[in-house]
Amino acid sequence: MRESTIEQYLVEQVKAKGGEVRKVRWIGRNGAPDRIAMLPDRTVWVELKAPGEKCRPHQIREHERMRRMGQRVEVVDSFEGVDEVLA
Repeated sequence: MRESTIEQYLVEQVKAKGGEVRKVRWIGRNGAPDRIAMLPDRTVWVELKAPGEKCRPHQIREHERMRRMGQRVEVVDSFEGVDEVLA
């Protein structure tokens, strides 16, 4: 399965819950999550990966920085992962 297939599923599931997904492009900030899922009751930064693919060290560092600032950052590599994040 490709990352784009998981992304499409994420978008469909967020829309079904009344939310929206945006693709984010960061200037001067490598490793930041590439999607933001805005739901009526919460906002989640999402790093999408192909099944089994892991984050690179610079991504892990940036995700931890964001978490320390109170942001929810999730790494998702499957349909099940999308369902868990949106539960």
